[in-house]
Amino acid sequence: MSALISGLSALLCEGVALATLADAGSSGAALARFMLAHAAASALLAWTGLKVMPKLTADAPRASAVLMFALAAFVPVLGFAGIATGLWLGRYRYAGSGADGLRTLALPALDPHQRSGDGFHQAGVSGFLRNPRVPAPQRLKALVALQHVPGRIASPLLRTLLGDDSEDLRLLAYGMLERKEKTLNAAIHAEHQRLAAARTPTAQTLAHTRLAGLYWELIYQGLAQGDLRQHAAEAGLRHVREALTLHPAAAGLRLRSGQFLSTLGDTAGAQTAFEAALAAGMPSHRVLPLLAELAFQRRDFAAVRTLLAPLASWHGMTRVEKVADFWRRA
Repeated sequence: MSALISGLSALLCEGVALATLADAGSSGAALARFMLAHAAASALLAWTGLKVMPKLTADAPRASAVLMFALAAFVPVLGFAGIATGLWLGRYRYAGSGADGLRTLALPALDPHQRSGDGFHQAGVSGFLRNPRVPAPQRLKALVALQHVPGRIASPLLRTLLGDDSEDLRLLAYGMLERKEKTLNAAIHAEHQRLAAARTPTAQTLAHTRLAGLYWELIYQGLAQGDLRQHAAEAGLRHVREALTLHPAAAGLRLRSGQFLSTLGDTAGAQTAFEAALAAGMPSHRVLPLLAELAFQRRDFAAVRTLLAPLASWHGMTRVEKVADFWRRA
């Protein structure tokens, strides 16, 4: 309401100023009255502009007021008319589009297989860490960030840095690898103690299963190399067989047995174990890629295509789906 009153007052003052100038001719008193009325009209118009268009003048209200006053005062007719017209158009535009300018939109469905996860890209970080032209402090920061990356991805990158020219990077990479290995070895030691204290078949089966999983983590994360990898596979297979003796129908143990046998190079035994896991109820999408890998090692490409065919349209594992689709088109 105050903006409307001030706007009408500005128009009235401007009308009085023009009328005074027209009626009194070019006398000094008439010119003074015109200037006074015109200045009052310009000031009222500037104040009206601040009230009518707060969104446009919020960042610099004083500068906006001075600009509008100057245009209205020093360009007597066109300036006043232009500002008044601009304020009316701006007010009309905001009033007409304010309700339609903003809309509430529903969030799009999130594909869990397209999430960035922790934002880590193995190829990019690997090249960054191994680039000697990157300053050492930045490489150290990137290396420290690897502690939040799964061991399966981080361990190979850490091993590539063991021969780096920077001593700080070598020591940090070695320390991170050693810490991961010590963590798993401590868990294995604790689980051996639980196995020794187990008195029931259920507790013994659970302990053997956990030990097999921990030994597999040493292999899967690339922490066990050479003879240690061989030892981990043999120890893990031994615990799997102990658990299967107590619980023969466990499909997961059959699958783990096949993984250890494949690591040890016993492809025939791994084939039998994977097929037994599938027969025991293990989901096909967990077993078929492993069977296809064995077929690929035998160079039986027709079998690879046949085994992966059911997974080409399965949307649960994006990477496996892409591999299956490749073999379907091959």
